[in-house]
Amino acid sequence: MSLLFLSLPLATAAPLSPSFQTLQAARVIDPRDGSLTSPLSSRGRKALVVLLPQLGEFDSAEMCEQLVAVRPDLQEASIDLCVVGIGDAAGAGRFSEFTGLPLDVLRVDPDAAIHEALGLHAGPEWSVPDAVPDSVLTALLGTLPGGVPADDAQLRPAFTAWLRYLAMCAGIGAPGTLPEILRGYLGDRSAPERLAPDAVVTAGPVVIGPGVGPVKLGPISYANGWAEEEGYQRPVELATVRLRNMVEVLGRWSTYVANPTKLAQRGGTFLFDADGAALYEYRHRGVLTYSSTMSRPLTFLAPHIGHKALNPLQLGDAAVARQASQSSAEALVSPVP
Repeated sequence: MSLLFLSLPLATAAPLSPSFQTLQAARVIDPRDGSLTSPLSSRGRKALVVLLPQLGEFDSAEMCEQLVAVRPDLQEASIDLCVVGIGDAAGAGRFSEFTGLPLDVLRVDPDAAIHEALGLHAGPEWSVPDAVPDSVLTALLGTLPGGVPADDAQLRPAFTAWLRYLAMCAGIGAPGTLPEILRGYLGDRSAPERLAPDAVVTAGPVVIGPGVGPVKLGPISYANGWAEEEGYQRPVELATVRLRNMVEVLGRWSTYVANPTKLAQRGGTFLFDADGAALYEYRHRGVLTYSSTMSRPLTFLAPHIGHKALNPLQLGDAAVARQASQSSAEALVSPVP
């Protein structure tokens, strides 16, 4: 009788997520002191674990810009946040400075061991034929950011990583990547604005801003036709955000990309309740596909932190304003129960 009684709570408890078990067993590096730690809190609270690709990656900076904006809301909702990126302590320090993500929630995994344990996507399963000589790979890598690895043993793995990464950029083995690239240039009326009105982005002779307004291409200046429009993600606006991130990464490539052999490795997002049951899981499918709802990447958090999840940066958002207005109107005409 006593054994049966003891088994009842186990029978009624929500199943422990396999992803939770994998993360529970994993160890990552705390960049503040180099110690090994778990990506999960042991305090019996809900946990949001975000696995980034390389710290020097479009996806990483974009996702963390949103996470930084809602961190107070996560804390209020008793959700512990841990962000794990592929990189080292130096990269984590610079990434924290650039994105504003505090080091106390940022961890690094130099070899992407946790990503591989979870079976996360790493591009098409392509490899370099043995018949291709090292001299050819050396010449080709010399044209790419980071150049040729100092360690000869990394030559072929690094080239393979670039091969898979560039394939994903072309949409191969990466569903959703090409539409997302186009969305960055064409705009998205279902998404909120992405650049603050006073933001200025500089990339060599190109200066864009404030906001989406004036553009300078060396001696040439012009204003975008949509510069005065508000309330949605304007054409080229998200592409400008990505340009800003690209300038940051290319200028500090060796700091951000400490392990070029893991360049193709993608990430994932995992939200668990206090008992380790999965509330939400998403695995990246390619480059720039770090959410199942890219127009509003943190939509999955709306049940926990409210409407802030739909527009973390709190910039212009006509779509949500219309929805709120319609809801208010419906409430006014609805009969009193």
